[in-house]
Amino acid sequence: MTEPASPTEHPDGPAIPDQPGAEPVGLDAPPSGVIERDRTEGAMDPGTEPSPEVMVDESERRALVIGEALIDVVRRPDGSTEEHPGGSPANVALGLARLGRPVDLLTWFGPDAHGDLLRGHLSGNGVTISPGSDSAERTSVATATLDEQGTASYDFDLSWHVPERWAAPVTPPLVVHTGSIAAVLEPGGPDVAHVLEARRESATITYDPNLRPSLMPPADQTREVVERLVALADVVKVSDEDLAWLEPGVEPLEIARRWVQAGPALVVVTRGGEGATGILATGHEVDVAAPRVTVADTVGAGDSFMGGLIDGLWSAQLLGAENREALNAAPAETLRGVLERCAEIAAITVSRAGANPPNRSEVTEA
Repeated sequence: MTEPASPTEHPDGPAIPDQPGAEPVGLDAPPSGVIERDRTEGAMDPGTEPSPEVMVDESERRALVIGEALIDVVRRPDGSTEEHPGGSPANVALGLARLGRPVDLLTWFGPDAHGDLLRGHLSGNGVTISPGSDSAERTSVATATLDEQGTASYDFDLSWHVPERWAAPVTPPLVVHTGSIAAVLEPGGPDVAHVLEARRESATITYDPNLRPSLMPPADQTREVVERLVALADVVKVSDEDLAWLEPGVEPLEIARRWVQAGPALVVVTRGGEGATGILATGHEVDVAAPRVTVADTVGAGDSFMGGLIDGLWSAQLLGAENREALNAAPAETLRGVLERCAEIAAITVSRAGANPPNRSEVTEA
């Protein structure tokens, strides 16, 4: 049966292995013309995270994604069980790498067999794992149970920290993304916010709440954290399901309009197979439809949409702190093209099993 594609947030899912890609390069020498600095820095206080004053070749700038990487144990309706790398921020990093973007992932996993699986999968697809990310005692695990329609429900056994010492990128990142469990779960959540605060001097900040109620405080407490991060962000993507949990009975677009007034240049609300709406700081709103495809499952759809959003804004030259004013004044038609491509990327993802975002060659060029 043909069903509408769903960019609804079900991202912590399996991803098929392993495509050729770059090996980790986190400790390589800096590019020519870049002033070296101490790249091992604390992540606990914005005061320890000064934006480096360096001569930067724009082509050397990268995305930095901060958040959980874990192993998904997938239980299917037929009783079969599979293990795959997952985690919402890790899936966003994977999606960006498959779209050809240079990306560093600051995460938290253990030096165990599950950690080896994560490292091999992410590195094999071109994601550079920030040194220090493998300092956990063990790698976190999420169990996803699929129903007959392919929709996932989740149980988690995980911990989240920002490594106390981590190897920062040599050049200031062009964009910093975070979201989901890592942005809320103690003790790492406040440290994520500190990194975002520090990186605003150089980077566009993107955020996807991608909430997991079973792992997070009650909605009224989580809402306080989410709204602080929204105010830090330049771009927010959020599902109507997340908004319904945060503020029951309130129209999702009403919440998004309030959020965009708090600081972001753009808030995008996804509605599964009903498409998405982008709300700009200019007051313009753009609706896009979801392509109709045969849905295998919705795992990873929201993260692939998020990766596509970052990629599309990158192609439109709207990322980086130096382009913040341009992002705030971006034309509605520019946003429409970006969101239509995001919907296409999410549709490709839901048409095949697991968090398996497309490569650039599979997607309409931005």
